Amino acid sequence: MSGISVAASAPVQPPRAVGAVKWPVVGVAFIAAAALAHAVAGVATANVVALLGVGLALGVALYHAAFGFTSAFRVFLADRQGAGLRAQMIMLAVACTLFFPALAAGNLFGTPVTGNVSPLNVSLVVGAFLFGIGMQLGAGCASGTLFAVGGGSVRMVITLLFFIVGSVIGVAQLPFWTALPGLPAVSLVASFGWPVALFGNLAVFGLLWQVVAAMERRRLGALEPIAKGGHVLRGPWSLVAGALVLAALNFATLALAGRPWGITSAFGLWGAKLLALGGIDVSGWGGWTAPAQHAALVRPVLTDITSVMDFGIMLGALLAAGLAGRFVPWRKIPLGHAAGSVIGGLLMGYGARLAYGCNIGAFFSGVASGSLHGWVWVACALTGSFVGLKLRPLFGMAVERRLAAC
Repeated sequence: MSGISVAASAPVQPPRAVGAVKWPVVGVAFIAAAALAHAVAGVATANVVALLGVGLALGVALYHAAFGFTSAFRVFLADRQGAGLRAQMIMLAVACTLFFPALAAGNLFGTPVTGNVSPLNVSLVVGAFLFGIGMQLGAGCASGTLFAVGGGSVRMVITLLFFIVGSVIGVAQLPFWTALPGLPAVSLVASFGWPVALFGNLAVFGLLWQVVAAMERRRLGALEPIAKGGHVLRGPWSLVAGALVLAALNFATLALAGRPWGITSAFGLWGAKLLALGGIDVSGWGGWTAPAQHAALVRPVLTDITSVMDFGIMLGALLAAGLAGRFVPWRKIPLGHAAGSVIGGLLMGYGARLAYGCNIGAFFSGVASGSLHGWVWVACALTGSFVGLKLRPLFGMAVERRLAAC
């Protein structure tokens, strides 16, 4: 087991058994979503309202499929349980198949589209490594943090708060990191053409599937099933269903927003706007002077696509938790777990800004965009996750044998 102690521990979310529908929770989710849609419609375009709907659907899918990256990395590194990683290979294969022809054409249904293609530099390596440590201490990745908060995890509220703090610091110090040595961005689609790039990526996904499956069989004797699910509305969904829906919704994001799904850029924006309310102007700090960042600071937050989708994810998870009868906020948080959330949130927020995104923006959307930086990101994040596993016992956190919710 690679020297990592493995023990059963409570997941961030309650067990996935379906209970009686919590209609008050469902009602609150619907009312909040309708109110948010009305508010967004008052300041943004119809596409942004539609993207709120995509965010809601993402929250439902993430919650019902318990589709997380943190636990998938953790249980594979600790006990070679590869169900989560195999599901990720399916998700990436479908996403690349959808994305590559559209990115090569440069438009989708008449909308200009661009992928998440970022440089290969020191900033990427350090940021992804820090993010990997943080996701194991904070008990959730970017998407996992949002759907766990929506699903009632009080601990993950702490992770999110410090995720925001780390993001603000990361944007402020970003110019220092991006000035360090590196290589330019590499788009496999632009370099080789989309058919060759797609064939190469699918071959890699297939090879990784076989390697993960072989290690899982050797360790556990059989493969964990990933295609067995429950009710469409009430859940739980299978990992395969979650993978397919997430790939399709990322493609919908590309069609509506002109770029793939991302999460963490909104966190730095929220933190900056909160500081502004306190009389602190961050517009002259580091990365905030970039045109796009500066423009986001002066516009209403509900015009920011990533923010609107993030709010949608949390409300979608709230709706899913109510439908599943599993919205039960956990109020008792051990001190060590709280400390892990603080440190993990800071590391993830800071690391995501250095690495041009998180498990979604850099890894999922990066690989789906044919960007080489997405593969570098996951290699560095897995290395960081291994270090994070070693640190978890210091915070009173065990390492699960089976997938948890994040």
